[in-house]
Formats: sequence, structure tokens, C-alpha cells
Amino acid sequence: MENLTFGEYSLVFNAYSFTFATMMAATIFSWLNLKTVSPHYRTALIITGLVTFIAAYHYIQIFHSFDAAYDVVNKIVTPTGKTFNVAYRYVDWLLTVPLLLIELILVMNLSKRDTARKATSLGIAAALMIILGYPGEIAADMQTRFIWGTISTIPFLYIVYALFFGLKASLDQQPAEARGLIKAASYTVIIAWGFYPIVYLLPMLGFNGAHVAVEIGYSIADIVAKAVFGVLIFTIARTKSEADGYVQV
Repeated sequence: MENLTFGEYSLVFNAYSFTFATMMAATIFSWLNLKTVSPHYRTALIITGLVTFIAAYHYIQIFHSFDAAYDVVNKIVTPTGKTFNVAYRYVDWLLTVPLLLIELILVMNLSKRDTARKATSLGIAAALMIILGYPGEIAADMQTRFIWGTISTIPFLYIVYALFFGLKASLDQQPAEARGLIKAASYTVIIAWGFYPIVYLLPMLGFNGAHVAVEIGYSIADIVAKAVFGVLIFTIARTKSEADGYVQV
């Protein structure tokens, strides 16, 4: 583990706390609003809450692992020698990243065939992106990190292509009121996910505090990709429910 100043330690510590709180708030928001949308979109909302709940659980684990890696006495931060477990993030992403794409597809309410086909292809691509990035994350040398990071970009580019072009025909089937929101959700995925590779590459720049920058960067990206994206999914579901004439019971 890197040597951290008390300010750096506090920044990461508080970032984990804030992200956990955000994920739990997003979970409660999603599940409490199930009856405000048509039954067609409730599965998407359930998955939205599940994504943020899984993320909240793993942020607690990350929080404890980070806390165990350092001792703080009189604002002096000392590594304990215990390993900070970066695998928690990758386990979280392996579970939640495919679900993020699936919830977007579900809220579009496509045919069963299109839903199954798109959910499967995008879900597999998302899982591959995470699996291929992990060896680089734990690599001791920057060359290995760069190689695996580059390889993991391939399924990411496929996902970007699928969101921009693969869903274009399906977008035309959506109510006019929801099309802009669906585009915004797609752009949110692409922008947030595009931020992850930038954070991933920060240790290769060799500056002091790279570990802090990575942890803060991943936390910000997670909040946008999961909590903010989840609010967009709810807004799409609510807008489409109203367009369908759904009245909350």
C-alpha cells in the first residue's frame, strides 16, 4: 500500500462513505417507486435497485478493507501491511455491469426475442470487459496493466457500437416522450464507462497519489453509472407508463 497523508486518507475514507450512502438511497428510491410505474417496467426497476444494493454491499467491504490497511494515530497514517482487496470492485462490476445494460433493454419493453438477444450479447460483452481488465488491475508492472487494459477495451467498443447503432431501430419504436431520455441513458453509460479506462490508466503516469486518484475516480464513476443511471431508468419507466395511460393504484 502507498503511504498516505491524513488528508488523502480522509478523502478516500469519506468517498467510500458517501458512495455507500448514495447507493443505498438509490436502492430505496427504486424499490419504493415500483408501484408508480406500469407492471411492464417493474422488473427493470427491481434490477436498478439490485444493482445499487450490490454496489452498496461491496462498498462496505471496500471500506473495511481500506480501513484495515492503515493505522491512523494523531493524524499519522501508517500502512498495517494488510492487503487492500481490489477484487471487491471487480466482483461488484462483474455482477452489476451486465445488469446495467439489461435494465436499459428491459425498460425499452422490446419483443421477447429482441430482449433476450440484446441482453445476452451485451451482458456477455460487459462481463468480458470486466474479466479482461482484472489481470491488469492487480499487475505489478505497468506494461501488463496496459496490455490487459487494451484487450478489455475491445468488448467495451462493441458495447458502445451496440448502444449507438444496435438500439437505433428499437428507439424508433419508443414513445416520443421517452426517446430523449433513452438516448440520455445510453450516453450516460458510454460517458461513465469511458471514465473507467482513464482512471485505470492513472497509475501508469507514475505520479504520487495515484492510488487515491484511482479510488476517488472509480467511486465517482460508480455513482454516475449506477445511481444516476438508475434515476434515468426510473424516469424512462415513469414517462412510458404515463404514455401508456397507466394510473397508479
